[in-house]
Amino acid sequence: MGKMIEIKNLKHSLGGQKILDGINLKINDGGVMGLVGINGAGKTTLLRLISGVYRADEGEVLCDGESTQRENARKKLFFLPDDPYFTTHTTGKSLRQMYSVFYPQFDVDTYRLRMEGFKLDESKPIRNFSKGMRRQLFVALALAVKPKHLLLDEAFDGLDPLARLSFKRAINEAVEKEGMSVVISSHSLRELEDFCDSYALLDQREIISSGDISDRINSFCKFQLAFSESIDERLFDSFDAVSLEKSGRFVRIVLHGEVEAARRRLEALGPAIMEEMPMDFEELFIREVEGRGYLK
Repeated sequence: MGKMIEIKNLKHSLGGQKILDGINLKINDGGVMGLVGINGAGKTTLLRLISGVYRADEGEVLCDGESTQRENARKKLFFLPDDPYFTTHTTGKSLRQMYSVFYPQFDVDTYRLRMEGFKLDESKPIRNFSKGMRRQLFVALALAVKPKHLLLDEAFDGLDPLARLSFKRAINEAVEKEGMSVVISSHSLRELEDFCDSYALLDQREIISSGDISDRINSFCKFQLAFSESIDERLFDSFDAVSLEKSGRFVRIVLHGEVEAARRRLEALGPAIMEEMPMDFEELFIREVEGRGYLK
């Protein structure tokens, strides 16, 4: 088996409520995976289980074939929560010193390079930092640890556009140079689309869809049509549309399948105008959850 994180039949409850029920997922080395789902879907819980912070009720998480409940496997993982704990006196310097003790491989040069790139002063108490600045500080620390697998919860929260760009460049460089794998949970789906190469969609306690983002987007096609006169919506019943919006003589339809085959079938309906429209990751997410009873 290749080196990766492998999640097998993972089940977990919190406070007597089932959060995850039968999660199966593989996360390969050397890539960036976006973990997406509606609020409360269990993304943070899953990241905590992968990192070994939580122990699953059932199932297992393997890192290169070894359980993440074992210390040797956990050393390969670094989990950065949405809002890491710190005291009123914590500074970047005190965190650097602590991380250097806990992680013998801690690379001070990488840390200083990232701090300089983020324009952060390690001598200042981080209680005075904005949430975005704290996020950058902890990312600098995480990259200096050089984990094999970096887990980020709500990675872009609090970052301004320039900071997001700097953050992405730092992560991409670590992936390319170190072969690191990164799993990012985020509500910012447009950010994930141009940053991640794969995704996993968590919904109703399970992974309902995963794979290459581009391949998944390209498995859908969307068209906008205009007819000379109003038409009956039932004309599209045989298309098995993912979504259909009709307003008078205008129709917007999303179909699953090959673009040219869909185009030929739609042209046979005789529209006065037909235009193919782009799909993006955010719309893919909406279509996926719509199909399971949300947003109606």
